[in-house]
Amino acid sequence: MRVPISWLAEYVDLPVGASIDDIHAALVKVGLEEEGSHDFDLQGPIVVGQVLEFVEEPQSNGKTIRWCQVRVAPEGQAAADGGADVRGIVCGAGNFFAGDKVVVTLPGAVLPGGFAIAARKTYGHVSDGMIASARELGLGEDHDGILRLSTLGLDPEVGTDALALLNLDDAAVEVNVTPDRGYAFSIRGIAREYSHSTGAAFRDPVARVTPVAGTGFPVSIHDEAPIRGRVGATVFVTRTVRGIDPTVKSPAWLVSRLKLAGIRSLSLVVDITNYVMLEFGQPIHGYDLDALQGGIVVRRAAEGETLETLDGQTRKLDPEDLVIADDRGAIGLAGVMGGASTEIGDRTVNVLIEAANFDPVSIARTARRHKLPSEASRRFERGVDPAVAQPAAARVVELLETLAGGTADGLGSLHHAHPELGSIMLPFGYVQRLVGVDFTPDDIAHSLGEIGAEVEETAAGFVVSPPSWRPDLTDKASLAEEVARIVGYDRIPSVLPVAPPGRGLTVSQLARRRTADVLAAGGLTEVLAYPFLTATQNTLFGSPGEGEVPAIRLANPLDSEAALLRTSLVPGLLDIARRNLSRGLTDLALFEIGLVFQPEAGQAYGQETLPVGAALPSDGELSELHAGIPPQPRHIGALVLGNAVDKQPGQPAVPAGIADVLDVVHLLESALAVDLRVETGHHKSLHPGRTAELFVETELGSVSVGFAGEILPALTHELDLPRVVAVAELDLDALIAAAGSTIEVAPISGYPAATQDLSLVVGAEVPAGDVERAVAEGAGELLENIRLVDDYRGFGLPDASKSLTFALRFRAADRTLTAAEASEAKLAGAARAAELFSAALRE
Repeated sequence: MRVPISWLAEYVDLPVGASIDDIHAALVKVGLEEEGSHDFDLQGPIVVGQVLEFVEEPQSNGKTIRWCQVRVAPEGQAAADGGADVRGIVCGAGNFFAGDKVVVTLPGAVLPGGFAIAARKTYGHVSDGMIASARELGLGEDHDGILRLSTLGLDPEVGTDALALLNLDDAAVEVNVTPDRGYAFSIRGIAREYSHSTGAAFRDPVARVTPVAGTGFPVSIHDEAPIRGRVGATVFVTRTVRGIDPTVKSPAWLVSRLKLAGIRSLSLVVDITNYVMLEFGQPIHGYDLDALQGGIVVRRAAEGETLETLDGQTRKLDPEDLVIADDRGAIGLAGVMGGASTEIGDRTVNVLIEAANFDPVSIARTARRHKLPSEASRRFERGVDPAVAQPAAARVVELLETLAGGTADGLGSLHHAHPELGSIMLPFGYVQRLVGVDFTPDDIAHSLGEIGAEVEETAAGFVVSPPSWRPDLTDKASLAEEVARIVGYDRIPSVLPVAPPGRGLTVSQLARRRTADVLAAGGLTEVLAYPFLTATQNTLFGSPGEGEVPAIRLANPLDSEAALLRTSLVPGLLDIARRNLSRGLTDLALFEIGLVFQPEAGQAYGQETLPVGAALPSDGELSELHAGIPPQPRHIGALVLGNAVDKQPGQPAVPAGIADVLDVVHLLESALAVDLRVETGHHKSLHPGRTAELFVETELGSVSVGFAGEILPALTHELDLPRVVAVAELDLDALIAAAGSTIEVAPISGYPAATQDLSLVVGAEVPAGDVERAVAEGAGELLENIRLVDDYRGFGLPDASKSLTFALRFRAADRTLTAAEASEAKLAGAARAAELFSAALRE
């Protein structure tokens, strides 16, 4: 909302010399956010001049200029720039006459955009200044000719400061109005807020107007399809003014105020309706009375009905749109934009004024449906004071009589069925407990009375009736906020709450933090992806098997193509990898910890609702609500691509692959103190033979908790990714549950270790991990570590077999092991592998 300072000063006392910063600071104190400031970007000397004479001089380029003699100061007196009182000025316009009074920018003046005026030689003359048009002064877009002051009804003395004359020395402050404070979308509302902040006297412009009710004009409210049970129009006021002069221009003060407020001047009648809208906060619409056929009906649009709006577009209306109609059909979108058939034009002499109050939800939906935001719809969406419609219509009539020469008659209508705002009980002590300040009862009563509420004190507290312009005050909490705002936020102390003893992070929270810290220390970068995916993305990565994966569809998605909640973290990691690759980052190691949504097939979710009211929901109602939420386990995903080790002198590059995401899995094992079993796995989107399934042992047996592998090359090509992209995804909640709340740490032995190698020949189809676990089981408690170091296939081995070599490390906690003890344990491991997989010692 832009607020011209001179306009604000009409309704509230501003201190002498108050600056834009001072006004902004006062408004910020009562919760209005500072946005900026605006002025006409003009610098004098800019004065009133009178054209004494001119000579028209045709030029070789086909253009005719006028060499003018212009008086810019009273005869015999120095001009504002210290120069002569008569100046020779070259002008290219031809719409003025000798004797006309015009605006002259003298040398030293600066026009909008930093255009400096100086005496300069042009067309064979020295032009000592410039005669200005309305657009050059920033008053509008009219650049057809010179601004003649007589067209504005002005006849000032020569040499008068034109900036002050045309209100071009004014400025405006701009504040952001939040959706719950629609009353502040007016000069009236901002003046009231300034009064709350500073204590300055407030003069309500509504009190200056005497409302008059018109009669005889037929208006009917016919709303058969109210939204949420609320009728589209609750107030509808009309008045008529006849005999206006359509040739009269808007006065300079009106044009300059509208310009500073961000609205361009169109015509006097339209400018007056916009002026009153800004002043009172009540949108006004004017109709050409002679173009209306019959009375007015407020109704919903008919199926297939169309309307040509004031912007020249023919719009197909929706049955939910609220329209204004006459006997022919729709003539306007209620609260959004009028229709072209009843537009006020340059021949309009009789005007019907409409001031109404429309349902905010209906107006908001219509404006968004037709992509047609307007100054009127912005106000209706936030709520307009229903009590101001009749005074606003009277104010428009008053200005049309004063400025346009019109005459008001008794034809009009008054429909007022707006529901009254209910009273609110504010118990004693509630505000103090909620805000944390010891307000006195007088503080509370005075603050609420200052915002316009009626306050009645009872034995239990205050009964508060909010003013008509504050529909946002609906409960005792909003009243408490008003008390804090009016008394001053600076009275609220900064007190740190005392943490209750015996609390802290849960086991799960500590484990998640430890996991993120370990992976970050291991060189991975944590990222955060959007949880919204397409059906294809969920199908590719939602489960290892084939077929569509059940997913939750959003009712109102940000992107209609990505309308499903994710069932896997991998698609988000792939999207982030693509974005980073496009910016030149070719070596990536990423991880994300986040929720996935895994509904059961055929199960409906999100159907449960809680009853509205003051009572808390019961345990049964909360249980039903929780039952309507799909399972949301917390997963951890990782992705690596590019080089794991960069090329450097003496060291070739080492490309990243499945081994690197398995290293990430091992980091998880160390972070959570859990043992994961890695087995050959299958996933429809991962490379066969380069896919691992991950298991953890629980009380219920072996449970699959995730997968790791390399994305199929065909899929990486489709996604514009390198050929090798390795990913892993695990159920972090399941890992944390398997780890438990305590971690057992074995003491470090001070005795030396005994190391031996073991080479076993097994069938090529036998997984190396299974053989490793068998050896470890047979070797017993002396085995401290086992690691696969070689997988050989070829010459010297039977067909369809392979040789697996393991490095074994043995250690005892209480003595130094002998070589015989280590060999015995090694052979026991080999025997167990032979028992399970027919493994043979390699000769």
